Amino acid sequence: MPIYLDYNATSPLHPEVREKIQACLSETFGNPSSLHAEGRRARSAVEAARTVILKALGDPKGKLVFTSGGTESGNLALKGVAGALRSKGRHLVVSSIEHNAVLRPARALEEDGWELTVVPVDGLGSVDPAQVARAIRPDTVLVSVMQANNETGGIQPVEEIGRLAREKGILFHTDAVQSFGKIPFDVARMPVDLVSISAHKLGGLKGAGALYFREGIKIQPMIHGGPQEKGARSGTENVIGIVGFGAAVEATWKEKEEGGLERIGKLRDRLENGLKERVKNMEVNGGGAARVPGTANLSFPGCDRDSLLMALDRAGIQVSAGSACVSGSTQPSHVLVAMGLPPERIRGSIRFSVGWGTTEAEIDRVLEIVPPVIERVRAAHD
Repeated sequence: MPIYLDYNATSPLHPEVREKIQACLSETFGNPSSLHAEGRRARSAVEAARTVILKALGDPKGKLVFTSGGTESGNLALKGVAGALRSKGRHLVVSSIEHNAVLRPARALEEDGWELTVVPVDGLGSVDPAQVARAIRPDTVLVSVMQANNETGGIQPVEEIGRLAREKGILFHTDAVQSFGKIPFDVARMPVDLVSISAHKLGGLKGAGALYFREGIKIQPMIHGGPQEKGARSGTENVIGIVGFGAAVEATWKEKEEGGLERIGKLRDRLENGLKERVKNMEVNGGGAARVPGTANLSFPGCDRDSLLMALDRAGIQVSAGSACVSGSTQPSHVLVAMGLPPERIRGSIRFSVGWGTTEAEIDRVLEIVPPVIERVRAAHD
């Protein structure tokens, strides 16, 4: 059996999610906007999931708009705020390591006449709040910095950045797609105004995401049509995906309480330390920074990432070069480039990501398989 270590790209469907959605498939087929009993049953299922997710976020009274995933949520955050606040200013601030779900809508707004400041990161991939403070202007309406990077796992100082934004009366969005459920998250304590999250990173279904925003914040819809999601996102709700999202959050929080995050962190460390002992000239990209428990971005100089990925796949190890959304691109990782890593190190970098289904036996098997694969790929490129 192949060993799957690409949880940052997507997580396998969690057994508790599968059970919940199978019941939903057989029992709930109505349109949540319909007023009859079947429609009310579907509406009840959607609202139950909304309640679960808002509670997990730390704001049971906040607003949660269900979307098709993290990309739509990021687009809705940036474009929705820009549309609602364009009379107050036309300047945005983002970091250089944001996922393309944030970077590309930011660039699209720039092409539409907005001004954009992209804040750099240091060699560990960390954003300096002082750099964000210097980037803020009187006409800034939104700052967006991710809580954890999808490629390196690096955790950003979003609380400090959020406080800076709040002191200036500027809205703050964080992309929490790779951090929600993996590290502590509480919007009642954190000065964040909008949060993007996604179901399939937690063991839910693809095609389900959400954008949280605080009471009183206005966003301009991107999709126009019916009154669903209180007018913020038209279109019949994806009931199965939403029910699965709620179930994935419940399963994740249950596992957190049972020490699941600590277990995943130990497996990641076991992987990194084991490979350090067995592979010469290996580097952990962003390894000196705080990271989410399951992410290891490792560089094997002397290897080409695509050749290495294919060789590992043939050996039964499924990993990635970084974001699945840019898989197949010949361009180097914009995250590793932003960190200032040398080209040789970037060329040989791949990402291992551990998740809820990973076992010690799998990690030990990876430690047996990977070193000889590295040797063969290096030898082929000499």
